[in-house]
Amino acid sequence: MTFEPSAGLTKVTLADLDERSLIDACIAGVPGAFDLVVERHRRPVYQLCYRFVGNHEDASDLLQDVFLRAYRGLRNFRGQSSLSTWLYRIGVNVCLNRVTAKRAETEPIEELHFVDLRTESPSELLLKQERDARVRAAIARLPPKQRATLILRTYHELSHQEIADVLGSSVGAVKANFFHALGNLRKLLVEGG
Repeated sequence: MTFEPSAGLTKVTLADLDERSLIDACIAGVPGAFDLVVERHRRPVYQLCYRFVGNHEDASDLLQDVFLRAYRGLRNFRGQSSLSTWLYRIGVNVCLNRVTAKRAETEPIEELHFVDLRTESPSELLLKQERDARVRAAIARLPPKQRATLILRTYHELSHQEIADVLGSSVGAVKANFFHALGNLRKLLVEGG
């Protein structure tokens, strides 16, 4: 698929477009342009959703909702932040709406697909899975803003400024939320044994 941005310029493939040009192609209705946006950002947005709800089915539903909202709102994207930051913001809002409306049961992630079993003994693997499940359960009990901050900082390695952009808050508030999230997580893990 090729895209002609304007007369006189050479044809380029969608994959060669920079972020702004790809967004312009989406808005112009170029076939396959939004598919490329989804392809580029699907995995991190899915991981964000999964960390909130803890199961594949709900995370997949939320992922679809995020990209549907992004598609509908793309004309309003001003480019003041990166596309990934904007998608994270939509994702956090969708996830926060879902978790406040419904407390989902957590389902353990199938870690066996991601862990090289040759490096760990079965007992080590079992202990790791139990510890990971306890951490996920404790994170799920954090207040929504603390949970969002912790997930974005720890699992997605966003800077405090990027998190502030995603959550629409100040860097100071993000730092405070992260500090409180770590303290609350520590308490929840100690209480849980």
